[in-house]
Amino acid sequence: MSLAGRCIAHINLATGFCGGERQTELLLRYLAEAGWQQLLVARGGDSLASRCADIPGLDINEVSGGILSASRAFDDAALIHVHQGRAIKPAWLQSFIAGKPYIVTRRVQKGPRQNPLNRSAYHRASRVISISTAISNSLHKFDPTMNIQVIPDCSSALRVSRQRSASIRKTLGIDQKAFVVGHVRALVDSHKSQQQIIEMARNSINSAPDVLYVLIGGGSDEESLRQQAGGLSNIRFTGHVDNVGDYLNVLNLFLYPSRHEGLGSVLLDALEFGLPVVATRVGGISEIIEDGVNGYLFEVNDTRSMLKTILRLCSDPKLASAIGEENKRAADAYTPARMGKRYELIYQNVLDSLI
Repeated sequence: MSLAGRCIAHINLATGFCGGERQTELLLRYLAEAGWQQLLVARGGDSLASRCADIPGLDINEVSGGILSASRAFDDAALIHVHQGRAIKPAWLQSFIAGKPYIVTRRVQKGPRQNPLNRSAYHRASRVISISTAISNSLHKFDPTMNIQVIPDCSSALRVSRQRSASIRKTLGIDQKAFVVGHVRALVDSHKSQQQIIEMARNSINSAPDVLYVLIGGGSDEESLRQQAGGLSNIRFTGHVDNVGDYLNVLNLFLYPSRHEGLGSVLLDALEFGLPVVATRVGGISEIIEDGVNGYLFEVNDTRSMLKTILRLCSDPKLASAIGEENKRAADAYTPARMGKRYELIYQNVLDSLI
């Protein structure tokens, strides 16, 4: 059966623009190039809809975020793809109203709430996809009978300008001899443990003056973290930035001390940029980073061991370079095309089953 008349409706009702929304956008762009008809159902006035407005052939229905308004927004879609937890209910309702099949991608490690509606919604889905085995395990605790397929996220294929990267180094006051340790994510300490980065900066300012820590991104805890880092000359905050690739391009190492993580898709960008990774052994991170091969993994809150490894990599450029080259090779498994083709197979199988 041809792609004609086989519109895929994507629904993501998140507020803001984080990793899951970036992955939704990347999939939409790949599928547009592959010739699929697509509809995006997103919250009105939010970032996802505006960022996807230039995708060829994509129709966008902006809704209030309520279940009823979203459930009416699917038009003539043949299949609904749910990209975010709260968006499963409109798809579930539409399956009763119009008999439309839907698939669900689960991105967070914490399982769905145990209630009859959620159990029915996940059970009724034609396919359930998780982005890591860690998430699959949590879904099996929610429903041991659930058949789950793992499709990891992809790297962001970020663009880089050497001129912009050089400008960033100048703006942030990064010396040529500095060993730059970077962290990219929303500044939410309860999740990403950025306070521990400040602790590492404080503990190394005298013993390793050439190590500079850069926190890339904004968030609800940005002001508090800036205050905690007050007086430290070896740490920088960028605030929210759009050109993340230009910032990754100035780093020597990627630091990711999260307390919990479904996968940590930003690590895939670190791989693509050939950065050694120092991270915590939580969620799906160990499915991307093999300890001692393309990075180093530690238990949550073990800042002492993480700092020791950072200083080791700073003092051993050959080791850091070897790990970086390994990550560039590993990144080939996480391109948007690889992810997109796996979703295409699922769409095809579900739609073919309707014939």
